[in-house]
Amino acid sequence: VHLAESGGTLVQAGGSLRLSCAASGFAGDFYVTGWVRQAPGKEREGVSCMSVSDDLTWYADSVKGRFTVSKDVAKNTVYLQMNDLDSEAPSIYYCAVTFGTPNALPLRDDDYGYWGLGTQVPVSS
Repeated sequence: VHLAESGGTLVQAGGSLRLSCAASGFAGDFYVTGWVRQAPGKEREGVSCMSVSDDLTWYADSVKGRFTVSKDVAKNTVYLQMNDLDSEAPSIYYCAVTFGTPNALPLRDDDYGYWGLGTQVPVSS
């Protein structure tokens, strides 16, 4: 299983950005993709996740109404649309995957078996 995040780039405060998580090395859509971010000197924070097979989603309170997770099953890709980024600390965003269809979200970081290398999202004021 290989996960590749992309889309991270310098964005101005108040701007928008879409991150992509392209997954490969497996077939089917019974998996959960999570987005986790980590700012310098801070602990990892779960941002959003999606159960791809049934479209169940979850968002952290800090991003509700501003971030949207979506999917392209044909491309095995999950996206994170981020709007109004001026309140975000510069962070590295990671995507992670675990297989199965959970009854509820979010999952714990330990539940994810596969992680990407992350993509940086700097926010300029």
